[in-house]
Amino acid sequence: MFLPKERLRQKYRTLNWPVQQPRLSPLYMGKPALRKVNCGACSECIAVCPAGALLRDPLAPDQTPTLDMGRCIFCGACAAACPQNAIAFGNNYHIAAKGREDLLVNPAEAEDVSGQSGDQATPILKKSGIFGRSFKLRQVSAGGCNACEADCNVLGTLVYDLGRFGVEFTASPRHADAIVLSGPITRQMYPALLEAWQSVPEPRVLVAVGTCAISGGLFRPGEDCMGGVDGCLTQKPEVAELNFIPSIYIPGCPPNPWSILEGLLMARHCR
Repeated sequence: MFLPKERLRQKYRTLNWPVQQPRLSPLYMGKPALRKVNCGACSECIAVCPAGALLRDPLAPDQTPTLDMGRCIFCGACAAACPQNAIAFGNNYHIAAKGREDLLVNPAEAEDVSGQSGDQATPILKKSGIFGRSFKLRQVSAGGCNACEADCNVLGTLVYDLGRFGVEFTASPRHADAIVLSGPITRQMYPALLEAWQSVPEPRVLVAVGTCAISGGLFRPGEDCMGGVDGCLTQKPEVAELNFIPSIYIPGCPPNPWSILEGLLMARHCR
């Protein structure tokens, strides 16, 4: 069998994930960790947050606020502004969640706010359930900037090799098991998005990739923006009747490809 010299030189590049954990850039900002402190009258972190992701607890307004990853763009401005270093972003890429409330990061008593991820393998490779062996995805960009879309596309490269998990993107929603949504959902794209969702045969799964798809991100205040799935559920009661509720939320601006991969594998066990 003939193998090109370049292929022999590069050798095997697919990471044995999740047994082997990826080495992420030191610049990567993953899941935040918050330490409970007495903030008093200080609100510097809230003032610098461009996405309105920090929320005061009405029962404890003088303590560290809760951070909503569904709104957070992971810019790190709040961590830099906090005079007590109560907010930190580590290398934990395990941020995909099954519920919207799971994206709320509450301050803890612990002193460690590094937010570093462990090396344990996640139990998501088990091929069980309806989509355990074959999971087809249709990607819909509802006004996105192409960052989340690019990080979805990169999963097909040899490092990630999405196909080895029995997961692949398809050209038509009629051939799909799930819609992978990105973008803040512009009003112009809203009808097409619902049409694509209704074209996916039951049982179907919705995966919201990126902060924009979850809450509208930085575009949420725009008049032509629906405000992600959060805004659709608030403004359009009919979407609840269509069960237009994500089974998996993957926050980030954009999320790391490893976060997206983990979220997609979690999604195939949602039905």
